Amino acid sequence: MSDILNKKNKFETRYKGDYIDGIFKAPEFESGSFNDVSPSDTSDILMNVVFGYDHVDEACHIAKKAFLKWSRLTQPQRSEYLLKLKEVFIAHEEQMAECISRDTGKPLWEAMTEAKALSQKIDVTLQHSMKLVQTEIIQNALPQVDGVIRYKARGVMAVVGPFNFPAHLPNGHIIPALAMGNTVVFKPSEQTPAVGQLYAELIHKAGLPQGVFNMVQGDGECGRKLVINEDISGILFTGSYDVGLRIKQETMTHYWKILALEMGGKNATVVWEDADLDKAVYETLIGSFLTAGQRCSCTSRVILHDKIAEEFTERFYQAAKKISIGHWSENVFMGPLINGVAVEKYLRFQEIAKRENCESLMRGKTLEMPHKGFYVTPSIYLVNGFNKESVYQKSEIFGPNVAIYKSNDFNEVMNIVNSTGYGLVLALFSKNKSLYEEAVVQANVGLLNWNRTTNGASSRLPFGGTGKSGNDRPSAHFAIQYCTVPMANLEDPTPFDPSKVMPGLGF
Repeated sequence: MSDILNKKNKFETRYKGDYIDGIFKAPEFESGSFNDVSPSDTSDILMNVVFGYDHVDEACHIAKKAFLKWSRLTQPQRSEYLLKLKEVFIAHEEQMAECISRDTGKPLWEAMTEAKALSQKIDVTLQHSMKLVQTEIIQNALPQVDGVIRYKARGVMAVVGPFNFPAHLPNGHIIPALAMGNTVVFKPSEQTPAVGQLYAELIHKAGLPQGVFNMVQGDGECGRKLVINEDISGILFTGSYDVGLRIKQETMTHYWKILALEMGGKNATVVWEDADLDKAVYETLIGSFLTAGQRCSCTSRVILHDKIAEEFTERFYQAAKKISIGHWSENVFMGPLINGVAVEKYLRFQEIAKRENCESLMRGKTLEMPHKGFYVTPSIYLVNGFNKESVYQKSEIFGPNVAIYKSNDFNEVMNIVNSTGYGLVLALFSKNKSLYEEAVVQANVGLLNWNRTTNGASSRLPFGGTGKSGNDRPSAHFAIQYCTVPMANLEDPTPFDPSKVMPGLGF
């Protein structure tokens, strides 16, 4: 790993077009184009993307055509293809990690963890998650009639990917969808098209049948055309609340489409008076600033018990000052934000915080680096009074910003936790298990971690939130469920019995 960190751009990127029906091809009719610029070095242009909206309908049509044959394969047959894909993922981990780093700016060590997660998802799906959709026989579901519960593939699944985990998060939808017999049309984020293309290349190397997996590049309108296409049976989305809401609105009359919307977060960490402060400070540092705060599960609010608030705040502040920031090829902790718009939003919310009576403990600012990119420093603000109407206190910033609160009333703490409308992750640091059990009852979240940061999740558990964080269709382990339709079967092997004819029929 150490020798990888000393190399830059070992692998070339060249735009190949969309991947449809087993081949890469450029659009005949150009709808638009954009440059894929690395946020860590704006002189590093990975590729120029030319896209055409006509490819969306073509990809959906091809995926629907391929569905019948793919879904009729046995589970072991589909698993064989996925296990071959696992081998390809492992063989290209170094290439994928570099591509992720260049496209997102995240440090190479962090990108490597994402690249390794691709093959691990296949193992978890085939060895663990498939158990959730096993055929089940219910004896005597009706008198002398057995029942069977079977799970069938839905059809063509549209996967709309994010920029922050451009390989891992789409892969978390794609693998369960394919495992169950669905076909896929994948649209990568326009911020990270090179990763999307490389992912399609690896699918191609694995030899999946033509049309089973398709990938189209493009802008937001391309994504809109994908989700409203009538050949689509389900939409698996990871991104912001605003975009998720638009998907919901655009498909309001498409009653046959299942939506799995994994959206944002305004996550809190609670540190109580009996917490292990060494652990709490370290874990909260990771939760707040990993991936430059560009995770839906990052910590953006820290609520401290009065007795430890001063010590925690000082230690957290001193640790945040030492965070190394830099180019992805360097052994740093934090890379840049994704683009200039994200930088502008990050700085603007600090002005909003000050206007709303929050005190700046550590001001976030832009950084001039040897590589020109979208680098900023972390920021910490002290909230002088909780206000659920505060724009700063309830908005997802998606950057390395933390708001610190104080309270020694746990019911008030839970009120603060639940105040933003988001409901993804809560972390609680305390030795008191009864306090943790109370949080399980009161916190409106999909994930609750005890003495562990908000960041990081297990693929063997469900992942998803409530409210503005999602629509109660969690991914990770449970992704296999929204990729299927449960079918009820009554199976009656007995002959006709005339003694049981219903009255009044004269049969």
